[in-house]
Amino acid sequence: MTARTIDHLVASHPSQDGDGVKISRIHDFGGGLDPFLMLDELGSDQPDDYIGGFPPHPHRGLQTLTYVVHGGLTHEDHLGHRSTIGAGDAQWMHTGRGIIHSEMPLTDSHGLHAFQLWINLPARDKLSPPTYRDVRQAEMPRLDADGVVLTALGGTWQAAGHEALAGPLDTLAGDAGVAHLTLTPGAGITLETDAPTLLVYVFSGAISVAGKTIGARQLARLGDGEAVTLESDTDSQALLLSGRPHGEPIAHYGPFVMNTREELDQALRDYRDGTFASPTA
Repeated sequence: MTARTIDHLVASHPSQDGDGVKISRIHDFGGGLDPFLMLDELGSDQPDDYIGGFPPHPHRGLQTLTYVVHGGLTHEDHLGHRSTIGAGDAQWMHTGRGIIHSEMPLTDSHGLHAFQLWINLPARDKLSPPTYRDVRQAEMPRLDADGVVLTALGGTWQAAGHEALAGPLDTLAGDAGVAHLTLTPGAGITLETDAPTLLVYVFSGAISVAGKTIGARQLARLGDGEAVTLESDTDSQALLLSGRPHGEPIAHYGPFVMNTREELDQALRDYRDGTFASPTA
């Protein structure tokens, strides 16, 4: 199998969203991470950095996946869904033609540490009915061996020499996969995947791929191949993302991601005139 190497490396940047929530953000609305659009990391032991949360706001044309490492988040939306997730849990939202929701933070002894991933919807699904579900840590299959812990949130992950893990989130756009990787000093893992898009976001420690290091709060996009070996000399953690690009135009404005400017204008009109979240929108 051809080994995959890093072909692009980008660092997250400080940003702010919701009611003054401080985040570290990586985004690419030009298709460079297709089908992924944005990854936000929320992490602080200072409540003032996140306590305002994300009051009600709209979305159209994408999926969001929120994963909590420490603390928790409570989701509510106009469809009547209400759910609170804690450490190790995830919540997934298919916004389709429109959803209005809020996410309010909870804390534990470590403060709050969570991620939100935006996954683009293909044109055929952008006006589909919105849906929501949460997934508990106990539902996520896990590989725990030789200093490696791999937890599959979604998609199928094949580690060399082990049985494949299929995450419970099996309807992610772009055949996306999401996994949480933890490595102890000196540990490594080889993943067998030919997914056209393969990304590694390191959020603790440092991980090397073919002699090149991905530092904390850096995202690596990997080149073509059938396998990648991830190694570390320290305690490290990363999110792994795989998917298949839609290869479609991307038009983005705030919480809306469509294919054309005209579709964005329509989303704004729908939101302003109150028809955005109606069943017939």
